[in-house]
Amino acid sequence: MTPLRPFHLAFPVTNLTKTRQFYTTVLGCTVGREAETWLDLNFFGHQLTAHLSPAAQPTVETNVVDQHQVPIRHCGVVLTMDDWQALAKRLQQSDIEFIIEPHIRFQGQIGEQATMFFLDPCGNALEFKAFADDAGLFATADPVLPKTTPQQLS
Repeated sequence: MTPLRPFHLAFPVTNLTKTRQFYTTVLGCTVGREAETWLDLNFFGHQLTAHLSPAAQPTVETNVVDQHQVPIRHCGVVLTMDDWQALAKRLQQSDIEFIIEPHIRFQGQIGEQATMFFLDPCGNALEFKAFADDAGLFATADPVLPKTTPQQLS
């Protein structure tokens, strides 16, 4: 089996300066290649490319997951529990406005995980999570969830 390789994700931003500041200062990412309209970020070993799109209007539709309105479009990283706790503390000290505060989801169930959601300065939803047992990442037993329809965050 091939070892896990970094993923690449390109996403729209309305302001490259604010994006650079947030991802480097708040999240600790480093900047790679860049041009006038884009920049590459080392996002915990993965490559994110922020593309300038001044007219981008992020919409944040949600679905209920474990009694929280989770943004449908989001990306993030699965960290170790120690790294997740350190990041949660750093974000709380940075006065980040969370969509979903750091907490344990599916407590006592298969797939129990620490999770938190927040928006970057351009409205892109991010989730960071960690598992006490990494085997829960791809657990096949689903928790019992209510049937829902997407909603819009206001």
